[in-house]
Amino acid sequence: MKNKIVLAVGAHPDDMEFGASGTVSKWIEEGATGYYLICTDGSRGSSDPTMTHERLAKIRRQEQIDACKVLGIKKVFFLNHTDTQLVADLALKEEIVRVIREVKSNIVITMDPTFYYSTKLIGWHSGFVNHTDHRAAALATMDACFPLSRDRLTFLEHEKEGLKPHKVDELLLVSFEKKDFIVDITKTFSKKIKALSSHKSQFDNFKAIEKRVTKRARMFGRTKGYQFAENFIRIKLP
Repeated sequence: MKNKIVLAVGAHPDDMEFGASGTVSKWIEEGATGYYLICTDGSRGSSDPTMTHERLAKIRRQEQIDACKVLGIKKVFFLNHTDTQLVADLALKEEIVRVIREVKSNIVITMDPTFYYSTKLIGWHSGFVNHTDHRAAALATMDACFPLSRDRLTFLEHEKEGLKPHKVDELLLVSFEKKDFIVDITKTFSKKIKALSSHKSQFDNFKAIEKRVTKRARMFGRTKGYQFAENFIRIKLP
């Protein structure tokens, strides 16, 4: 992974910690440069009756910055769309293309836009509905990778700013069910947990979260003989 550039795109602060932080930190240790792009402000997920949208957005932003310091991320980009209101429209796609062209990422990681729900997700005791923002961020990122960031005549205004078209080599979709591309994160699993723990405002019971994340990482690792692993759907782009 030496000299590779990796961009992880999540809808909310903490999304990429759950799905890809072990892999990103592993690749950074191997010589890659890592970036995060967070699409929303994370300002909705709190049951605290004294919390405000504005204060929560600031807290979540700092927690994401702190988590990225643990992982060795070079820079975090924040788009600051309102939590729960993200739409995969042309405006969002342009913002993601802009970052792809700026950092010139070889590999882009995001969620799986085709994952709507599960009747029994690994590590959960019930069914699971994938957050609407996750699906929007994932679809917009997929389109940004191909064909939008590649084509010069798409968002031609970028050229005036010195941003040239850029071809992404690989798109990895975080997958909690379909086993496709298993990455050994045994050496960086502790970083994953530490980064997750930075998101203090997200969890009422972090021990339960850690248990669930550990169970899932062990399950994926077992398929390849690793102690801990993360799983993706891997798409090599033309």
